[in-house]
Amino acid sequence: MSATILDTYFKKVFLGAFGLMKGMTVTLGYFFRPSRIVTEQYPENRKTLKMHKAFRGAVTMPHDENGEHKCTGCTLCEKACPNATISVLNTKNIAGKKVLGKYIYRMDQCTLCGLCVEACPFDAIKMSNEFEHASWNRDNYEWVLNKKEGRG
Repeated sequence: MSATILDTYFKKVFLGAFGLMKGMTVTLGYFFRPSRIVTEQYPENRKTLKMHKAFRGAVTMPHDENGEHKCTGCTLCEKACPNATISVLNTKNIAGKKVLGKYIYRMDQCTLCGLCVEACPFDAIKMSNEFEHASWNRDNYEWVLNKKEGRG
């Protein structure tokens, strides 16, 4: 009876040591070949840091040099959003045509899924590469993305 307990004990010690050595080979490999390290040295490399193409940050609305955007206020992005992150508040211009009044984006609720960008038929919104949005104040996460209200 005690022989089987002793065999089980030594088997566990051997497997534990084997697992430790297996893990240490990865660590020692990075130690002797530092070019294989994939860890970014953030925040020291903040100025040279390039995000990957597939990275999805906060939603932005690109504007041209005149402050104009492509959004027509169709609300397809608002309907595609799974958790009501986007609110498109339309208004009417002088001619009585429906135009975008306010485009409200709530970063604190966004899951960064990108469904709103895929739903937009005019490519009026996109996912940015920005990732530093930390704040103590929750009010800082509600953004109006269009610069000029009531323009169309």
